[in-house]
Amino acid sequence: MGKVRTARNMSQFNASRIRNIAIIAHVDHGKTTLVDGLIRQTLEIRNVDSLGDLIMDNMDQERERGITIQAKNASIYYTPKNSTEEYKVNIVDTPGHADFGGEVERTLRMVDGVALLVDAQEGPMPQTKFVLKKAIELGLPIIVIVNKVDKPAADPARALSKVEDLFLDLGANDHQMMFPTIFASGIQGKAGHAPDALEADLTPFLDKVIEYIPAPQVGNAGETSTVENPLQILVLSLKYDSFKGKMAVGRVSSGYIQRNMQVVAVQENKQISAKVSSLLTFDGLGLKEEERVEAGEIVMVAGFEEIGIGDTISVPDFAVALPRVTVDEPTIQMTFGVNTSPFAGKEGPKGTSRQIRERLMKELETNVALRVLPHPESSEKFIVSGRGELHLSVLIESMRREGFEMEVSRPQVIFREVNGVKQEPFEIVEIDVPQEYQGSVMQELGKRGADMTDMSPNEANTEFHFEAKMATRTIIGLKSYLLTATKGTVVMHTLFDQYAPAISAQLESDHGSIISTENGTTMAYALYNAQQRGVLFVPAAVDVYQGMVLGQTAKGEDLEVNPCKGKQLTNVRSKSTDEALTLTPHRIMFLELALEYIGDDELVEITPKNIRIRKRYLDPNLRKRNKKS
Repeated sequence: MGKVRTARNMSQFNASRIRNIAIIAHVDHGKTTLVDGLIRQTLEIRNVDSLGDLIMDNMDQERERGITIQAKNASIYYTPKNSTEEYKVNIVDTPGHADFGGEVERTLRMVDGVALLVDAQEGPMPQTKFVLKKAIELGLPIIVIVNKVDKPAADPARALSKVEDLFLDLGANDHQMMFPTIFASGIQGKAGHAPDALEADLTPFLDKVIEYIPAPQVGNAGETSTVENPLQILVLSLKYDSFKGKMAVGRVSSGYIQRNMQVVAVQENKQISAKVSSLLTFDGLGLKEEERVEAGEIVMVAGFEEIGIGDTISVPDFAVALPRVTVDEPTIQMTFGVNTSPFAGKEGPKGTSRQIRERLMKELETNVALRVLPHPESSEKFIVSGRGELHLSVLIESMRREGFEMEVSRPQVIFREVNGVKQEPFEIVEIDVPQEYQGSVMQELGKRGADMTDMSPNEANTEFHFEAKMATRTIIGLKSYLLTATKGTVVMHTLFDQYAPAISAQLESDHGSIISTENGTTMAYALYNAQQRGVLFVPAAVDVYQGMVLGQTAKGEDLEVNPCKGKQLTNVRSKSTDEALTLTPHRIMFLELALEYIGDDELVEITPKNIRIRKRYLDPNLRKRNKKS
């Protein structure tokens, strides 16, 4: 496979020699690893090993969580076998989790085809259905890659059969149903046309991309495809540069764009004029300045002070907008507010309502699936809506790392009314657990009103598989419970299904919290006594305040304790009094675990240094008064 030694001049690539493709798959099926393999094999990068195992996942949270959060662009150059012409392949690595579906939906508008990765052992999973459905709806041609064929329990034939069934279920057209199949081991950087005949590199996949994925369709609908058509670029992403300012990313659908050209951004209610100050294309893992780019290429355009996702960049005398990008509506909302705990302002420099509002407004510019509304009861709170708990927790974690302090409420589902009928979101849930825990899972799903659609052991008879349809509000807290009940062995995936008439089942919060009655520093003696009543969330020698949650009780009722009480000293020494107290290791409450744990009367305090759980009302008298009312 050829290596890239110098950046190409984009004038040598017309639309017929460009391929724009997105890589889509369920979480952890190997999208990013495959793209990394393509990059390593086709690009000559100095010190490539220093970039790590996941070149494309360059955000801290992506590497820590092991998932792709934001869609990434890269490009490679490839000369197919039996050809002398070099092609440019623009690749977009998309998120696999449905919570980041907004990224997938707008990314697919930028490409002309997709590569669907499926794990040869697991087969199609919930998010496979989600991302494939979006590609089929857009009519995109699809290449199926059965990945990880080197797994000991891999069954490529079974996985491929399930993919075919999924295509039928989602209403794929005849052309899409005739999809080509490539078998691969992304981690080994190998691919082939049969699972037992992989070649030494990934060229079989690239050959199929050039052959099967069409060149970009340029020009306006009903007109001859020519670069002389008026310029149109649908803005599908925004980037920021400290020197160039806001950068609009999109594909040149028709015409051409060049530096210093006068253009307009056609928005919903107005037009914004600007001059193109900088024009870049994706070149390998980096960007390359261009003087002129013609239809078919993905570009980044600088020069607009005000531009948003969904706007169309055009020329002043044409200024016709392309159809705006649409994404599914949010299903979960939370309240973000100013930190009101006694520790407010001690651990983070950003905590005012103005700072929080500005940060949320900035997030809205690039996070198309997010919604932010002012709170009806307080100017210091905001109602933030997203596609799921993970979608919102990634935002919270990003803000925390940027120095923000705030408090957030328990996630709540968004109800809506259709023709006088109250509706709520429902999700498809898939759970895999070892056989010995199937009883615990069945009991919990039954308590939460799950509509079971499948219960069966796997082929090796070592795990049990559950599929169910559940109201989103009954899923909140389910994963944290199952992780405890199954000793961390559960694998759980969810996928938004639809809005349907709300069910009457009410899932009451069945946890009780151990609550501090004092401000001060925790003492081992006091915590030793408290741990007899439940599980602690804090160790000894940490600062706490009145109303802060220290742990979870075993009996499901709130318990107030003084965690700062020390052992009374006496002049009499005995063996029993001199024995050291041993504390059970406390449960570390990560952000997602804290959000799932809290009840309606509790909040999560977020700071750059700590994540604490507290009661909404810190004063015990106020808590009792509000509980009665």
